[in-house]
Amino acid sequence: MKSLEIVQRALRFGKPPRLPVKFDLLGVSDCAGLWLKAPASFTPSVKDEDEWGCVWVKTDVPNMGQVKGHPLEDLSRMDRMKVPDYDDDSRYKQVEEGLVWAEKEGKYVEVGIFMVLFERMHTLHGFENVLAGLLDDRPAMEALADRIVGVHLEFIDNIGRRFGKRVHGFTMTDDWGTQKAAFIGLPLWLDFFLPRYKRLYDRMHHWGYDVWLHSCGKVTELVEGFIRAGANAANLQQPRALGIEEMGRRYRGRITFESLADIQATLPTGDRRKVEEDAEALAANWMDPRGGFVFSDYGDPAALGIRDDSIKRHMYACFSRASERIYGEPLPPPTP
Repeated sequence: MKSLEIVQRALRFGKPPRLPVKFDLLGVSDCAGLWLKAPASFTPSVKDEDEWGCVWVKTDVPNMGQVKGHPLEDLSRMDRMKVPDYDDDSRYKQVEEGLVWAEKEGKYVEVGIFMVLFERMHTLHGFENVLAGLLDDRPAMEALADRIVGVHLEFIDNIGRRFGKRVHGFTMTDDWGTQKAAFIGLPLWLDFFLPRYKRLYDRMHHWGYDVWLHSCGKVTELVEGFIRAGANAANLQQPRALGIEEMGRRYRGRITFESLADIQATLPTGDRRKVEEDAEALAANWMDPRGGFVFSDYGDPAALGIRDDSIKRHMYACFSRASERIYGEPLPPPTP
């Protein structure tokens, strides 16, 4: 069975023969991502500026960095807000080559949106400003959120018109939690953010695309909202923080989990027994015999403080055994 069908069966609870896997470090992935570059029309005005005008800063520690230059701290400048030009044909110049390769290999094809809503709001306006504005200046926050949603709807439509069903899913990031809870209360989240996520997800579904979200932190309560909005899969990389048993009780069979051994509490320790315990707990509580689980890696071991990549190989072997036990087949053998 080709990778595309394995992933789709997992998402639709259609009894895949094994766990779908995304593990580029070991040369194994059922998915191919069309990560688009900035178009020729984009010229940064300062070093490390992104297409939204946000300026990124990095330390000596290798990681993605964080935004220190917020172009919309003053929302009166919103009419001059920089946004990506998703109509520029040069953005998509390399896509055909990647699609041809993915189709030849039978891959599930994903397109990503980095910082789809909440994260983009606070990179533009500042984190504290957004949290305060949600309570003190709702109209301004609605205008900012709706502008971001509108830009991303244009991107979704561009992908749909240009590539149609050759693309299969949209992935997106929006980190929402501390180690103990979401940044805002559930009632406000459901009132403000749920309708806007639903607009985005509905447009993705309109074009026939699956919806994959990523969110870090203890977002246990918010997963219900993402399900209501129409998400098909949730990339959740801190299962111990979320509560493995609780998440299983509430959401197994309702959404596909994309996960691995906990990236903070488990993998950095290098403790093989803890990795085995995570794999067994996720198999028992998150994996549905009909599907509903994708095994994926966190691709930046240095950022996690992992000194020995052999812990990743051990994790892969643990999830391979779970795959064989629950679905019938082990994971594909890793490559050097």
